[in-house]
Amino acid sequence: MKKYKFLWVISATCIILSIFYSFVDASQTNTPRVKLTTNPPLEKILPFRAQSKQQKPVTLTLQALDASSQPLKGAKIGLEILTPSKTPWFSTDFPIVEATKLLKLETIALDGKLEIQQMLPIRGKYQLKASVAPSVENTFASYQEILTLNVSENPVKFKYFGVVAAILLGLGLLGGLVIGGQQQTQEGEIAPYNVRLLLSGLIVVAIAALLFINISAEVADAHGNEEHSVKILPAVQKTQGLEVRLQGDKQATVGKLASYTVQAIDTATQQPVKDVAFQVKAIDLEDNLPMFSYKAISDTNGQLTWQEQFFDGAPHKIEVEVTPANASSRQFQPLKVEKEVEVEGIAPPLYTRFISLFYFTSIVGIGMAIGLWLQHKRIQKAV
Repeated sequence: MKKYKFLWVISATCIILSIFYSFVDASQTNTPRVKLTTNPPLEKILPFRAQSKQQKPVTLTLQALDASSQPLKGAKIGLEILTPSKTPWFSTDFPIVEATKLLKLETIALDGKLEIQQMLPIRGKYQLKASVAPSVENTFASYQEILTLNVSENPVKFKYFGVVAAILLGLGLLGGLVIGGQQQTQEGEIAPYNVRLLLSGLIVVAIAALLFINISAEVADAHGNEEHSVKILPAVQKTQGLEVRLQGDKQATVGKLASYTVQAIDTATQQPVKDVAFQVKAIDLEDNLPMFSYKAISDTNGQLTWQEQFFDGAPHKIEVEVTPANASSRQFQPLKVEKEVEVEGIAPPLYTRFISLFYFTSIVGIGMAIGLWLQHKRIQKAV
């Protein structure tokens, strides 16, 4: 009898625990959230590669969902994109961009969806801070969510690093074999002939490398300072009863956000126009490459405000196309306003360059140590 009572207690306990965990699971899943999808898929996303004219920005789609996982209508979505944290031992292509804000915006999403196209500058884990609030007060409770996005390094970088490492290792090995060999110094010589030949070769290579770096820097500087032939439209347009103004920073700095606002005003009443859509684009003028894009409707002030970072240091063009919003009573032909932005690039920190120099020097040192060890073994066998 006691045995059956014991089994009954265990069974009841298991049932209670299962019910409890089902309630816990339901409470965890039945909460409002933000769903993130990407195009291309996450595993195919690569960081920005300079002078790659075929690369396209990543499409990031954020869908605000209610507690029953249904699209949240009439939402106002805010988004901040934070770049990956600093990596002191393995630098990225743009060290200044690490641990900074890439984008900050807030827009009305009537269907609860925000879709942007953004070029991601470096590898690593991005944080997307999303905030969802009702566009009409007391419609639903506001909430926030932090999403993560992992971007892998471009495989081409590993290939290039392997080639450079192999060359440096080979140079170090050659130097070790030459220096470690039995050398005899002739009268009046400060070093054996083979050693002097090796040092002369290294000097020639160093001079050639310095010339290449300086010439490349001059060409890049001349390319950056040349006037672009792209025609920039006015930042203010008045037509069809509308006045559209694009305002914001003319000068930007890598690592910092630049602020922009576009506004539509009715020229007859001088009142904000609330039923227009803005298609925003940021275009790299050096390669005519789209870096950022999104479409949103105007707020109650007839405007749209956002902040973005120009991480590659190239001059950009901000382009905004204004069209009637869906089901708008106001109809007009699309019109554009544009603004050119000069971007100040910042050189990588000194410690980052020292770390790279340390890696390359270490590879040469390892190759030289291997060469000396091989020569030592060969000499021991000969003796």
